[in-house]
Amino acid sequence: MLKSYEVSNFKSFKGRTKFYLERTNYKMLEDVNQRKNILKGLMFVGANASGKSNAIIALKFLLDNLFGKRDVNIESYICLFSNNPIMSLKYTFEIESKEIVYEIEYQRIDQKVKEELSVGGETYLSRDGSVAKVHFTETKLYTDVPKGTLFLRDIYFNTKFRGQKRLQSWFEYLSNSVYVDLYSREAVQYREMDLSLKSYMEENGTKKINAFFDEYHFEQKIEYDKKASGPLITMESAENIIFFKRKGIDEPIPYELESLGNQTLLQLLPAFFHCIDKGGMLLLDEFSSGFHNDLEELLVRYFMKKSSEAQLIFVTHSTNLLSNRIMRPDQIYSVEFDREGSCVKRFSSEKPREAQNIEKMYRSGVFRGVPRYEYTIK
Repeated sequence: MLKSYEVSNFKSFKGRTKFYLERTNYKMLEDVNQRKNILKGLMFVGANASGKSNAIIALKFLLDNLFGKRDVNIESYICLFSNNPIMSLKYTFEIESKEIVYEIEYQRIDQKVKEELSVGGETYLSRDGSVAKVHFTETKLYTDVPKGTLFLRDIYFNTKFRGQKRLQSWFEYLSNSVYVDLYSREAVQYREMDLSLKSYMEENGTKKINAFFDEYHFEQKIEYDKKASGPLITMESAENIIFFKRKGIDEPIPYELESLGNQTLLQLLPAFFHCIDKGGMLLLDEFSSGFHNDLEELLVRYFMKKSSEAQLIFVTHSTNLLSNRIMRPDQIYSVEFDREGSCVKRFSSEKPREAQNIEKMYRSGVFRGVPRYEYTIK
């Protein structure tokens, strides 16, 4: 699982910024929101254009570079308002009780990439530009590493980390991760699988989704078929489609005619179930798009309770999630943009007590990251 990550000169984060997923001494939610002292996720709040999305883009950057089907233009991620030509990122994971640390540095002037990978404090890979030393492959020295791409990706696809079970487990965790932008409904997955709603229905049917609806009293169910009937109408299609049926009415409602919130929920659930079952990171941008506050709370609670090797890292504008009943103070970061770029504050740094209302504390400015608008309308 991810223990921490830090960025410097990345997107809107001009200065060095670190995000922690190691738990603090809070006792609240310790039986569901953390596992072996590692938190099961983070939440980012803040004003519009403060840099919240960039906090999870730093994780998507790693996944895109290691597993993406297209090359990533690394230079496009360097902070636009900085004279510093060097961008760096550092990721720390705990896999099978040992730390795996992976560092990336990109120098804009000569497009040089540096990489360093260590496991349990032992260096496994060290790369400086076109030269790389690898300690776990037959070839120990490489002198023609291509510019602008991560060499760790090449090593993985060429060797599958043969004989390195811990590295294989790490990449299994990473490749199980999914990024979802709920505003645009863009989803990116990193395994050779299809988590689109249609593919999920074809492979799994409606059983798990309807069980979820029943367990949490949604008063609705879905059908996936060419034909759906109710007391008054019957609908047919040339191919299987999704129909909603609301309890007490039972007339079929085609997916396309359902509410935006219900459509978004169905699009999200396959990725939700996948990460909970398989592990990995579920990265959600604009989590509050189309969902009622209570539904957001339910989804976060469900993930924290059901997940074991998975972590939920999300951006939201819903301050109702700022509750010690839902997220621990050490799981919440505010993001604020000032003249030095985006900066963050971990709620636990102010040591709020369990009985305190952290939503009110946030809105009053204790944790920063609150937009300051003028309400007087002339």
